[in-house]
Amino acid sequence: MHRVVILFQKIKLGFQPRCFSTAETPSNSWSFHRFAKSCKHLEKEKRNLCQTLNNQELVQAELRYYKSKWSKYCKLEGWFKKRLETICGRYASSNNSFVMAVNGIEYFEDDGCIYRKFQKGSPELVLCLDQLQFLQSNDAQFQRIRVSPDQKYLASSVRTPSDESTCVVVKLDPKPLVVHVLPRAFSFEWATDNSLFYTILEKLQSHEVYRLLLGDPRTASEIVYKENDTRFFVELTCTKDGKFITINSNSKTSSEVWLIDRMHPLEPPKVVQERLPELIYHVEHWKKQLYILTNFAATKDYELMKTHISSSGMQNWKTVYAVKEKHKLIDMELVNGNCIMILKCYGRLCLHVFSLKELEPVKSIQLPSWACAIECETYLRHKANEFCFQLSSPVQPSVSFLYSMDVDELYMKDDETCLNINKDYKVTRLKAPGMDDTLVPITVFHKTSLNEMNDKPLLVHVYGAYGMDLNFDFKPEQMLLLKDGWILAYCHVRGGGELGLSWHRAGRLDKKHIGIDDLQVCLCHLHTMGYSNPRRTALKAGSAGGVLVGGLCNASPELIRAVVLRAPFLDVLDTMLDPLLPLTQEEQEEWGNPLNDRRLFKYMQAYCPYQNIKPQYYPSIMITAYRDDQRVLLSGLLKYTTKLRNAVATNYITMGEPQSIILDIQHGDDHYGPTNWEQSLQEIARHYAFLYKELELDLGGSRP
Repeated sequence: MHRVVILFQKIKLGFQPRCFSTAETPSNSWSFHRFAKSCKHLEKEKRNLCQTLNNQELVQAELRYYKSKWSKYCKLEGWFKKRLETICGRYASSNNSFVMAVNGIEYFEDDGCIYRKFQKGSPELVLCLDQLQFLQSNDAQFQRIRVSPDQKYLASSVRTPSDESTCVVVKLDPKPLVVHVLPRAFSFEWATDNSLFYTILEKLQSHEVYRLLLGDPRTASEIVYKENDTRFFVELTCTKDGKFITINSNSKTSSEVWLIDRMHPLEPPKVVQERLPELIYHVEHWKKQLYILTNFAATKDYELMKTHISSSGMQNWKTVYAVKEKHKLIDMELVNGNCIMILKCYGRLCLHVFSLKELEPVKSIQLPSWACAIECETYLRHKANEFCFQLSSPVQPSVSFLYSMDVDELYMKDDETCLNINKDYKVTRLKAPGMDDTLVPITVFHKTSLNEMNDKPLLVHVYGAYGMDLNFDFKPEQMLLLKDGWILAYCHVRGGGELGLSWHRAGRLDKKHIGIDDLQVCLCHLHTMGYSNPRRTALKAGSAGGVLVGGLCNASPELIRAVVLRAPFLDVLDTMLDPLLPLTQEEQEEWGNPLNDRRLFKYMQAYCPYQNIKPQYYPSIMITAYRDDQRVLLSGLLKYTTKLRNAVATNYITMGEPQSIILDIQHGDDHYGPTNWEQSLQEIARHYAFLYKELELDLGGSRP
């Protein structure tokens, strides 16, 4: 499912709208209408400018408030920064970050430079960030790398902290030379040796596909596809057999795929199946057959279907494989005529393998119980009857595995990753009975030797939106918490995707409150099972996860003592009422449209965190906001923090000492936070300092 400066409108000072007299031609009525509209627009611009100035004043006031309140955390922050540097440095790989291999030549990125390495020889420098004169940031990163079929050209995206993306095209021989710079290019794929297709990202939206023909410097890019529905987002991928580029136009609930034959890039794209409401599908290709993952079946969960490429419409789709109920389809790989389905069921990963050539029983391969995340080593596709991948968890670094289809065996690779196995922690999978008796999965991590867990600190993670899973990748900073005796819990509430498409549908639109209810029962279940207690419990979430956490803080604040939120979505109603925001129309399929539905307006008002703040006890809350975030605007977080602080102060007058409500405003980062390693550690150190202080944890002899 895959990081931007709040754009303030500027008034052109001295602008004077034209005046019209009644003696003009009959077209004056229309001219007067335009004049009135211009005046109205000018008044709106003035209001926007006033709001901008007010926001700037609020920001400065908030920065002063933060500085006055953060002094009690400063010492702890510095102490945690040093500890994090030690722990994270221990897990930092000294190897080059491998990217891809083409005909025996490896391409990789290391420390801001791209290299290529032949089978026998030393790495050869291709490009460094400091060679790119258009960059104005020291924290830019190379991200995506694609090499043309004949390896004459390389294309790579360069991302800046403000989420601006630029594609750089390099001619590799005889000496690497930048030949094209494509501003705002988001996704890109090579067709033939000299034809590059790419999309443009503007205001968080991608609607157009362009084709660039290299070789003639006078050749300009030309548009080959344009999406007119603002709810849809367009990106390019390549089928796993390399035959086609796919133009994927997706909304939250519908999709449409177009194919570009890589051998015939000048031919127009061909649609596979025209979009239909609630129809989702993704396309792969093997031997003139299209293999289509879709929710077309009656169950509305994923099935794999196939059809001949000459008759791609859904009336010709035939079922090959159906994903079982309560199973989450993570990915699909096609390897030498075999299909590998990567699945998860209540947190356990497994592979389902079957032949595309002949009818055979599906083989089920259970992966190690500690594994929570899987990453395919895609550069080995179609090389042999082997599937290579890496397994990890939030507290387990990546370990390389190989599944051999010839002997139906799973092997741990004998490389440096096999030394990463961490046996000093335990993973437990629980199921909390929901308010409607639906079982909600929870994944718990703690040290194997941990005893008397009912008084240990507990950090709970939650998300629950867009059908997306919680991030289960390895996070070295979590090792510090485990070492200090923390329990880590991940609540897989409805609205997320952990149990398939139906799990998402059960927590979207007019069922959003179910995710909040699920989080509440998960916390109660953890405490009942002996994992910590409310005064030692903290919540952590980001982005859309803020809706659930903010809702819980309003409804059941007694269950938690502290909260850390990163770029949280907290003002659902006002955001969805503003159609001028870049993502509002796109988000309506997840949250609904309160402008057109009075019932939904009332429903959204009833669970929206901002709308339901009231004078009562609240846990201590720290919110990290980013000035350049266009997804969750700083103005909304300023508004939320002010209202919450007033409610806490009112409650303090009647009930006792107020809790800490802190807004940490960071400059220059987008919705996904800092890309700089040093700044990332500093942010984590601030969060840990806040949690330890608010939970009043005894640091013993380790005290700074």
